Amino acid sequence: MKIYSWNVNGIRAIQNKGFMDWFKKSKGDVICLQETKAQAEQLSDEIKNIGKYKSYWFSAEKKGYSSVATYTIPEPVNVKLGLSNPLYDCEGRVIITEYQKFVLANVYFPNGGRGPERVKYKLDFYDELFFYLQKNYRERKGIIVTGDFNTAHKEIDLARPKENVKTSGFMPIEREWIDRLINLGYVDVFRTFNQEPEQYTYWDQFTKARDRNVGWRIDYFMVSNDIVKHVKEAQIHADVYGSDHCPISITIDLK
Repeated sequence: MKIYSWNVNGIRAIQNKGFMDWFKKSKGDVICLQETKAQAEQLSDEIKNIGKYKSYWFSAEKKGYSSVATYTIPEPVNVKLGLSNPLYDCEGRVIITEYQKFVLANVYFPNGGRGPERVKYKLDFYDELFFYLQKNYRERKGIIVTGDFNTAHKEIDLARPKENVKTSGFMPIEREWIDRLINLGYVDVFRTFNQEPEQYTYWDQFTKARDRNVGWRIDYFMVSNDIVKHVKEAQIHADVYGSDHCPISITIDLK
């Protein structure tokens, strides 16, 4: 099974930038999108109903903001939109699809760049999400969490760590939360396959940082340690354009 994740920075905008061609060529079994910035009723059937995929959409109350979507060929046994907490669900950040052998959380984590209150909101959201996943699934089946975490974990995960140590996305308190997550029993699977520097998933558009590969690795697959041995491949698809992020993927065999 191949699972993709991509912060598309606007599903309607990326439609005109080769998204449909990429989607069809990807051959993903499950494709998770973040920052779709759209209500489902604003979208055409062409984007909601692609081939054999069933799509699920969870949108922010504010139009043109946040929002996530999951396309899946395997039929989920259950789908949950949000965390049943209006404080977070109003921003449309989580779709949880449960399958026979694992549960997949497609998540657009908050950005803390607007000040201390949003950093706190971001960290509280981390706590809320993983408390929910641990409580409801940890004893029953493997967990995969993917999406834009809006945090680079280690210095290797961004081009200019020293300059950004006080910037949200690389602040010690945010990085420590990723440490906590790993201590809970999750594995950043990309780093089990690739320890090389300059492996990024996000580049600032305004400074044309992608041309110079001055980026951040803030998009992840975090896989619970009980099923991580089944992950056969983890990739960053930096050659795919259309957004300020690029897609990431894993191949997992749970037969």
